[in-house]
Amino acid sequence: MEFLFIILVFFILIILASLKQINEYERGVKFTAGKFTKILNPGWRLVFPIFQSYKKVDIRTKVDDVPEQEAITKDNVSVKINAVIYYKVFDASLAVLKVEDFYYATAQLAQTTMRNIVGSVTLDELLCEREKISINIREIIDKETDPWGIKVENVELKDISLTDEMKRVIARAAEAEREKQAVITKSKGEAEAADNLAKAAKKLSEVPGALHLRTLETINDVSSDQSNTIFFPIPMELLEAVKGFSEKIQNDNKKSN
Repeated sequence: MEFLFIILVFFILIILASLKQINEYERGVKFTAGKFTKILNPGWRLVFPIFQSYKKVDIRTKVDDVPEQEAITKDNVSVKINAVIYYKVFDASLAVLKVEDFYYATAQLAQTTMRNIVGSVTLDELLCEREKISINIREIIDKETDPWGIKVENVELKDISLTDEMKRVIARAAEAEREKQAVITKSKGEAEAADNLAKAAKKLSEVPGALHLRTLETINDVSSDQSNTIFFPIPMELLEAVKGFSEKIQNDNKKSN
């Protein structure tokens, strides 16, 4: 009787020692005699000591800050860039069986891929198309980590650092671009003004006396300031009228002679 009690107590102790708790956000990878047996789902699970073992894998999304990397762009500009990568385990067995440390392996792959992608684009593309470059990095890392049971959800470029000299060069280029746009805008305005002046001159020439009225209006505008000196132009209509009057007198004289 005492022997049976000892066996019962020993059996209970073995059962208690074999009980393992798997949380909802975890999965367990169970091994029997060193061989992969199955995936342990959340709850209390039996893992008998000595000939069985298990390893917990967190399946929540993990956020890793990729350390700052120094790279050279396609147009030979040295930049420093860092990023954030979001990934999670979708197959715990692959994460344990296919790679020794999937956290470290994913981080190293992200660093290498980021440097390679930066080296394949120009500085302007890197600064203007950050979202597109982030998508390219994510797709490459996701493809490489898929055999490890890792799903890369997103990659975000945090910061792009340039040398002080390159910042000054970019500032000068931006200033030159703004000056070019200013010259283009001014020339377009002058061209439009010339067209409008040509149209106005054509209309004034078509209406008798219009040019004279316009001249008087201009004189009225500038006469408010007494410091101005006004040179009064003689309208062409007046000269033509005088010319016509003189020609008429000459013709009359010839007829009378």
